[in-house]
Amino acid sequence: MQPIQLFELASRQAEWLSVRQSVVAGNIANANTVGYRAKDVTPFSAVLEQTGVKMAATHAAHFTDTGSSADNIGTREAALTKSIGVQESGNSVGLAEELMKSGQIKREAELANGLIKSFHRMMLMTVRK
Repeated sequence: MQPIQLFELASRQAEWLSVRQSVVAGNIANANTVGYRAKDVTPFSAVLEQTGVKMAATHAAHFTDTGSSADNIGTREAALTKSIGVQESGNSVGLAEELMKSGQIKREAELANGLIKSFHRMMLMTVRK
């Protein structure tokens, strides 16, 4: 029996969300630091492309086994927005934007956890019968 790759994908997304939450928390912590530039992580889709997670040739619903993706989650300087830009102190952190990112991370984590929980229940139901 082949392992279920959905759990591996969820684990990778959880790693990515954890790294992104740490970066956002660092941005918030340095909101008043002179010269600090806001950071963000590479998008999750880019992390999946770098790790080689793609559809297998045997069936469109199968994923390939490629190992951990934590090493491929990079941080980069966040794009400047028109509302914040670079302040006089050289800082580019917008607290409102960072708090919105934090809320987005929370929603994405809740969604992923809910999907995994549902998938796990579905697997248990098929095993019981």
